[in-house]
Amino acid sequence: MNKIFLSAIMLFVGISSVGAQNAEGVPFNGVISDFVGNAAKRAKVSVNDYYYTMTDRQGRFGLTDVKDTDTLKIKYQKSVYYIPVAGRKSIRIKLADQLDKSAMFEAAEDQELVDYGYGFVKRRESLNISNGIPGEVLRRRNTTNILDALSGMVPGLNLQNKSGKTKALIRGVGTIGKTDPLFIVDGVEVESLDYISVYDVERVEVLKDGSMYGVRGANGVIIVRTIGR
Repeated sequence: MNKIFLSAIMLFVGISSVGAQNAEGVPFNGVISDFVGNAAKRAKVSVNDYYYTMTDRQGRFGLTDVKDTDTLKIKYQKSVYYIPVAGRKSIRIKLADQLDKSAMFEAAEDQELVDYGYGFVKRRESLNISNGIPGEVLRRRNTTNILDALSGMVPGLNLQNKSGKTKALIRGVGTIGKTDPLFIVDGVEVESLDYISVYDVERVEVLKDGSMYGVRGANGVIIVRTIGR
């Protein structure tokens, strides 16, 4: 009986540990100032050139799901800085004058920034979809369905659930007759994306203008490239 009870406890601990490792949406707050101490306004902060945010008037910014090993890329005025997160849960940055090669920046963790939680993130976190959406990003959405994972990530992409299936409609394109977009997987036209898991995806690109595909692309195109292809 004791062995069964102990096993149950170990199973619960294991599940809790996995859940903690997979926790998403953790806020990462920061404040950036220039080399004279003034707030660095409108600085662009990104981790992987995909998720990015802009600092506000007080130099504050917020991102989510920043890893301990990530490096922040900061574009401010005409300069670019690369600052390792190095395990910090928040960061307060003072940028050095680019003309001073002896020190590019100062960075330190600040518990007060951690306590702000989602205060700095709000709606300032944005997506850069010009080069498509990496599969790594889609896999964070807690679904194996590609279209469901795209929900809310692509402007103009409207998803509807009909009879348990997700239907895609790309607004702003031709909608005469059939309204489904054209699906292309590894260069081959397919009827749907239902048979492909987000775990097999390397990148997805959504095109509002599918004119390069002729009439078939009149309602837009969703292009999927799978891993290893």
